[in-house]
Amino acid sequence: MSFGTSTVLGYPRIGGNRELKKAVEAYWAGRIDAAALESTAAGLRTQVWQTLRDARLDAIPSNTFSYYDHVLDTAVAVGAVPARFRRLGLPELDTYFAMARGVDAEPALELTKWFATNYHYLVPEIDADTEFAPNPAKALREYGEARALGVTTRPVLVGPATFLLLAKGADPFARLDDLVETYASLLADLARAGVGWVQLDEPAYVADRTPAQIDALRRAYTRLGEREQRPQIFVATYFGELGDALPALLATPVEAIGLDLVAGPGNLKRLAGAGPLRGKTIVGGLVDGHNVWRTDLRAAAVTGATVAGLADHVAVSTSCSLLHVPVDLTAETRLDPQLRERLAFARQKVDEVVLLGRALRDGTADLPAPLPPIPAAWRQDDVRARLAALRPTDRQRGDYADRAAKQQERLRLPELPTTTIGSFPQTAELRKARADLRAGSLDQAGYTERMRAEIEHVIRLQEQLGLDVLVHGEPERNDGSCPLILDT
Repeated sequence: MSFGTSTVLGYPRIGGNRELKKAVEAYWAGRIDAAALESTAAGLRTQVWQTLRDARLDAIPSNTFSYYDHVLDTAVAVGAVPARFRRLGLPELDTYFAMARGVDAEPALELTKWFATNYHYLVPEIDADTEFAPNPAKALREYGEARALGVTTRPVLVGPATFLLLAKGADPFARLDDLVETYASLLADLARAGVGWVQLDEPAYVADRTPAQIDALRRAYTRLGEREQRPQIFVATYFGELGDALPALLATPVEAIGLDLVAGPGNLKRLAGAGPLRGKTIVGGLVDGHNVWRTDLRAAAVTGATVAGLADHVAVSTSCSLLHVPVDLTAETRLDPQLRERLAFARQKVDEVVLLGRALRDGTADLPAPLPPIPAAWRQDDVRARLAALRPTDRQRGDYADRAAKQQERLRLPELPTTTIGSFPQTAELRKARADLRAGSLDQAGYTERMRAEIEHVIRLQEQLGLDVLVHGEPERNDGSCPLILDT
C-alpha cells in the first residue's frame, strides 16, 4: 500500500450543522438512546470519508471521530481508565462520558488546552497502578465501516510519548516502556485486520524536550518499528519545529514522518541537515490547518519541491488536523465577497492539499495566483505602525516583584484570590435569544439587551458569593464548554 502524495491529519467531526453536538446533548438529556446517538455518529463518519474520497485525497485517516475528545479515546484504547470510573459498573459509553463530565461523587478528568489551540483535551491520569491493556475496538470498527464504503483508511491515535507527556500523575513518563508494549499489541491487532498504515501523533516533541525524553522517543519507535506484525507507521508532528527529535525519529524504522512547515518553517532547514533520507516518506504540512485563510499555493509548491529534493518519497498534508477550522465555506452565504475569496475552511483546504499533491507528483496542477494585497479599507495602519515601533525592551515584562507590588496596590487582592474560569453556563434563555436573533423575531438591540441583563446577573451572583476577581460570563459566545463543540 502506497502512502500517496496527498493526505490530511484529521477532519472536523462535529458535522456541518453541529449534528454531533446536538445528538450528544440529546443523549445526555435522555431525549435519545445510545442507538440513536450512534446512528448520527455513523452518518457523520460516512459523510467525512465520502467527502475525502470524492475530493481525490490519496490517503484518508480514520479513528479521528470522537464523541468528546481524541485524547480520551486514546486513553480508552490503551486501557488507561481510572479505577474510580471502572468501579461504577456503567455501560462502556456511559463510563466514557463519566470520565469526561464526572458522575455522582466522581469528578471528571481535568480539562486543559490542546497546545496553542482553543480545543480542550481531557488529561489522562497515569500512576504506578495503571494497568495498560489494548482495546482496538473503536479503531477497528471505524476502519471496517470505511472499508464497507470502499474507502481504505489510516487509523489515527495519539502517540505513546505525547500521551504520557500530557498526562498527570507522579511520573507518567516513567511508564513509557509499559505503554509501548500496549501500542505494539494494538498495532498487531490492526495489522491482522488488514490495516496498512497507522498514524501516531507526537506533537509534544515540538516543545523543548530533555535529551532523555528525546532518547526515549527514539527507543519507543525503534521498538515499535522492529515488530514483525504491524502496519507501516506514520509519526505525525505539528504546531511547531521538531528540533532534535527529528534526527531521533529518522534513526528509527518508522516509514513516514510528518513535519509542520507552516508553524515550523525551521523544520525544512533541519531536514536538509539530516543527511540521506532513504526509505522514509516525509509528509510536509504545507496547508495551514490552524487558521481559516487560503494558502499561497505557488509558494507552498516551492517548499514542497524543496522537500522533494531532500527525500525519496514526499507527500503533502495539512500542517495539523483540520479539527480546528470550520467545516465548509459554502455554508457561509452572507460574507463580503472580498473576504470570502481569502478564506478556506476544512473542505477547501482538502482541495488545496490535493492540488499541491498533484503539482508535486506530476506538475499538472493549475495553481492559482496569490491574492491581491489586502484592501486599503481593511488595513490597520495605526496598529502596524505601533508594531513596527516596538523595541526589544517593550517585549520584556520587567521584574516580577515590581509588577506584583503595583498590581497589589491597584487591585488589593487577598493572598489567595478566588475567581472562575470565565464562562458561565449557556442557559435555555440564552440559546433561545440566539435562535430568535437568527430567525429575525428578535432584533440586534433586543439581543444586546438580553446579553447585558445576563452579564449583570452573573456579576451580582459572583459578588454575593464573595469571589475576588469577577468575570462577565461570556453569555454571547456561541460555542459550548466541551471539546466536541470547540473543534470548530
